[in-house]
Amino acid sequence: MELPLHCKLFLDVHLIPDSADVISAVEFSQSGEFLATGDKGGRVVIFQREPQGEYNVYSTFQSHEPEFDYLKSLEIEEKINKIRWLPQLNSAHFLLTTNDKTIKLWKVSERDKRPEGYNLKDEEGRMKDISKITSLQVPVLRPMDLLVEASLRRVFANAHAYHINSISINSDCETYLSADDLRINLWNLDITDRSFNIVDLKPENMEELSEVITVAEFHPHHCHLMAFSSSTGTTRLCDMRSRALCDQHAKLFEEAVDPANRSFFSEIISSVSDVKFSHSGRYLLTRDYLSAKVWDLNMENKPIETYQVHDYLRSKLCTLYESDCIFDKFECAWNGTDSVIMTGAYNNFFRMFDRASRRDVTLEASREVCKRRAVLRPRRVCVGRKKRESDVSVDSLDFRKKILHTAWHPTDNIIAIAASNNLYIFQDSINTLLVHTSST
Repeated sequence: MELPLHCKLFLDVHLIPDSADVISAVEFSQSGEFLATGDKGGRVVIFQREPQGEYNVYSTFQSHEPEFDYLKSLEIEEKINKIRWLPQLNSAHFLLTTNDKTIKLWKVSERDKRPEGYNLKDEEGRMKDISKITSLQVPVLRPMDLLVEASLRRVFANAHAYHINSISINSDCETYLSADDLRINLWNLDITDRSFNIVDLKPENMEELSEVITVAEFHPHHCHLMAFSSSTGTTRLCDMRSRALCDQHAKLFEEAVDPANRSFFSEIISSVSDVKFSHSGRYLLTRDYLSAKVWDLNMENKPIETYQVHDYLRSKLCTLYESDCIFDKFECAWNGTDSVIMTGAYNNFFRMFDRASRRDVTLEASREVCKRRAVLRPRRVCVGRKKRESDVSVDSLDFRKKILHTAWHPTDNIIAIAASNNLYIFQDSINTLLVHTSST
């Protein structure tokens, strides 16, 4: 499998990136025309797909600033944890962004005309002397260079005692949920001063705490269904029609650990880091540290498909634990037809699994693939001796290079890969795979 590449470099790629430039969130809009990225510096960069198919920078704005919680003597980072687009209802675009504590609703709109001829203000915006106004005039709109504006419309704050790990837009387009380690709240997009707590795992005695919430997601079609996963490897499906507080799940998806394979690391690596409903709403895709699993909503006892992402790391778990890499949270994604899944790995590798053929491929997001007329070749990690020159030994993997954030275009075969401060956009056309890379 060798594919020709063409590459476009948006900005200079820094060999030693500033930590604030590291991408922490990637999300396509519902139409796929726009792609938003957030970074550890609190910035959001929006890319727009041009008629020729390429993505170029559309807008950049500062979403969050560093804060300080004086009651808890705690610094609140500006890092963007999640970005979620709202369905487009008019010419403007709306998206939610969140850091650890505060969720913001942004409006992104275009302006190519400006009003002139105000009665009470001059052309520079200063107030006129009312006593000198002798006649009234009708303001007119004059053409101007296209300006993309990002304006803050809502701020949803002070509802989480712990770090927000996920937000999800409901299919009713009126509500959304936000989740932290112990609670999940339901918000109305028009109401900022209150939310409804729908899941609460906090025990009366914190010493009895046995699990934390890792991610929560609304069903794509049924506004009453939501799923959330925990650090114990379980995923619960809740029906909000049954009761206001979803402390009793409708279904529990869990795969028992084989006692023969149980170890000190079993509970850590079974923690679910991401959950995605399929576009059809029939399946759930979950990602734990070593594998990705597909669940049928009608079958709770075991997944219908299990894909080993990097099972060769089982012998390295002790080293990964000492370096804290074992706590990395990898995301996963479906393609538009729910036939292929994708997730990230180490050494800037990312994995794709075809559900029908059960074939899989390991690809690399690196500066080398951006060279003009380069060839994208599948990579392979070997545990023993190398069989081919292109093979990579498990002992030579760079665990500092990791692909945690990935996104798939909702309809087309386009994927976005975040690798440190670089954004790679792979676009599959008839005979060409386009790769873009940007240091945001």
